[in-house]
Amino acid sequence: MGIAACYDEIAQCNKCGFCQVACPIFRATGHESGVARGRLALLRAIIEGRLDWSDDIDAPLFDCLLCGACTSNCFPAIPTSDLLIRARSEYLARVGRKSIHRLLFDHLLPYPDRLHVAARAVALSKKAGLSNLARALGLLRIFGRDFANAEDIVENLPVTAFRDRHHPGVYQGSGKELIIGYFIGCGVDIIQQQTGTATLQLLRQIARKVHVLDNCCCGLPAYSFGDLQIAQKLAQKNMQALASGPYDIIVTDCSSCASFLKKYPVLFSEEDSRHEAAKMFSAKVRDLTEWLNTVAVPAPATDAAIRVTYHDPCHASRGQGLVNEPRDILKNIPGIEYRELPEADWCCGGAGAYALSQYDLYRRVLDRKIANLKTSEADIIATSCPACIIHLSYGVRKHGLKTRVCHISEIINGI
Repeated sequence: MGIAACYDEIAQCNKCGFCQVACPIFRATGHESGVARGRLALLRAIIEGRLDWSDDIDAPLFDCLLCGACTSNCFPAIPTSDLLIRARSEYLARVGRKSIHRLLFDHLLPYPDRLHVAARAVALSKKAGLSNLARALGLLRIFGRDFANAEDIVENLPVTAFRDRHHPGVYQGSGKELIIGYFIGCGVDIIQQQTGTATLQLLRQIARKVHVLDNCCCGLPAYSFGDLQIAQKLAQKNMQALASGPYDIIVTDCSSCASFLKKYPVLFSEEDSRHEAAKMFSAKVRDLTEWLNTVAVPAPATDAAIRVTYHDPCHASRGQGLVNEPRDILKNIPGIEYRELPEADWCCGGAGAYALSQYDLYRRVLDRKIANLKTSEADIIATSCPACIIHLSYGVRKHGLKTRVCHISEIINGI
């Protein structure tokens, strides 16, 4: 179904401009094309035949962060992010996909072993300084217009993946009843492995058994780019591999993964037999911060009071409505002085691979987040999304701050 089927929904925009206040991109540029009102006007012009599908509309379609802040400030609650994803899908069908996306979505994300090999090659090249040579030769542009600038966002890339050290399988816990499936997001598997270690330890303290799952990518990167067929393929692969598992719930420490796993039913029409299977699968999914509020959380030993603040991942606060839950967890940890972060739900600018093609915009969005972090004077900024950890850590380094960035699970485990 193309974007034309959404005309009535798009036409609900009354051009009031309230989206301007909340949109990180508009606040960074001041351009009407960078706010929901302008993007919806673009979609309406396409549907009405006043504008053609071409490379000229690439930027306004793809420079949106999909953070959902506009919808939160919209009186008719127009789901601009969802509409843009549908428009991106039609754009890809009409204009074409880029080779880098075909490589990533078709050949790497569906296959964890291949992704591990590719990540290992990148890690070794960084350690050997080959990425600096590639930058000098201009070879990095094949990965995105601004990849040469964005390549330093990840400071250290592990040579081995999390599941190379913690193999998929059953791990005994000290709990009495619950059997948990631990869904490993790509960010934890490849980069934020200390988060995975902390989460696994935490789950084993509470559950009777923990299954480290042999899942593939949840599908969110492909879905966000508008590649709905690949998103369906990844969802189906996960459902087939995990749906019949002997676990009570599926827990993930990536709020982006959790949000999208819960969204699996929308990938399939109600007439599709996979729709009901997706509903049953998604009903088992829990964001770690959501689940921790329902169980007794082990309290870490703290020697001195520390000031902790919290960043809301877009896929936690607006994607799942998880706002109070992570704050309640932090406030109940002994020795923590919780400090609310100004504009805590302001996007960090990550939005998947956004920085690879929009580095300057990304930095402006991130810099505003870090400016707010400075005012909090926090020792630690916690969050529940590995991707946010990566980008917040980059911002902290760039601004010369000593603030530690980590996942809530790391704080609970005292790591």
